[in-house]
Amino acid sequence: MSEPTSLAGEAEQLDAADGLAAVRGRFVLDDVTYLDGNSLGALPAHVPARVADVVGRQWGELRIRSWEESGWWTAPERIGDRIAPLVGAAAGQVVVGDSTSVNVFKALVAAVRMAQEDGAGGGDGGAGPVRDEILVDATTFPTDGYIAESAARMTGCALRPVAPAEVPGALGDRTAAVLLNHVDYRSGRLHDLPGLTAAVHAAGAYAVWDLCHSAGALPVGLDEHGVDLAVGCTYKYLNGGPGSPAYLYVRRDLQPRFDSPLPGWNSHAEPFGMRPAYAPASGAVRGRVGTPDILSLLALDAALDVWDEDAVSVAAVRAKSLALTDFFLRCVGAYVPDGRVESVTPAAHAERGSQVALRCEDAGEVMKRLIERGVVGDYRAPDVLRFGFTPLYVGFADVERAARVLSRTLAG
Repeated sequence: MSEPTSLAGEAEQLDAADGLAAVRGRFVLDDVTYLDGNSLGALPAHVPARVADVVGRQWGELRIRSWEESGWWTAPERIGDRIAPLVGAAAGQVVVGDSTSVNVFKALVAAVRMAQEDGAGGGDGGAGPVRDEILVDATTFPTDGYIAESAARMTGCALRPVAPAEVPGALGDRTAAVLLNHVDYRSGRLHDLPGLTAAVHAAGAYAVWDLCHSAGALPVGLDEHGVDLAVGCTYKYLNGGPGSPAYLYVRRDLQPRFDSPLPGWNSHAEPFGMRPAYAPASGAVRGRVGTPDILSLLALDAALDVWDEDAVSVAAVRAKSLALTDFFLRCVGAYVPDGRVESVTPAAHAERGSQVALRCEDAGEVMKRLIERGVVGDYRAPDVLRFGFTPLYVGFADVERAARVLSRTLAG
């Protein structure tokens, strides 16, 4: 078992060699060890001034003129293009707006409609298979499951919950769409996006990925791996602020066929024509619905500057993420008595997101005491302590301290 002084010294050396260490200074932080960025990212220090300008000048002085003069109207696509490289997508395929739940609904229903259209047309001119089944990640965040159930009812499909690893064997000629999470929100397990997407396509179905716990923490490769549709929130590793709008990715070649179940005026080909009949716009704009949430949207826009100003690469973030989680597991192993906690996060790098989940008796009470002692993570019922590692502002000394405080808390 390592001595605390030894690991603390190692943490100091790792922080001194950290190429992302300077980025930490661009965030509003304090003495608290904040390991809950997988729920809500920290505030980038320059965002308040930018939001003040949006409120005071753009809204207060320019008022309605800001839809054009301040670029409000085109912000959903412009900010989408800023997120695109963080998820491995070329410009023109990501639009920002609405919540993750709403975007899951849009993407999943549109995927089923495309699959059913494929079946009706038939590849050889005849009728294809009846695509009347949706597979959903059985371990998914509950909202995705609720949305999938509603989408299934709307489209006349049966819904089958399936563990991600079992998806290839569950696919069939009736499968229309598959909704999967890139990273499991409880355990931090990273699922095989390339392999599962390929399996879905081989079955003639469409893949919809939820990137909430991966975007901004690790490479995604949407274009590279041919993902059809994807959604994600922006308030975790992208640090957009509480309730910041989510995004929707529609692969370029599918955009002409993207049939949204929520055809709002913002996605109309002539939004100010006020026509009674709906005609969809071209491109990613089809993913829009109603008037954008300008204040939160532009706070997100400002938050994304962190990636530009410091030339931060997703590859560098991923490398540090793995180093942080490795070091945390080492420290926990060194400090915490055997049998007191159990990691449910995979040890293999290829299967790990940017969090560590520890199974622990009385986890809710333990996390409460950790927060009182200045280490903020979170708790998921019934027995999981979650610690999220945002490499932009979390350092190795934070990691060592968290493990040390955890050990003392459990001993107490």
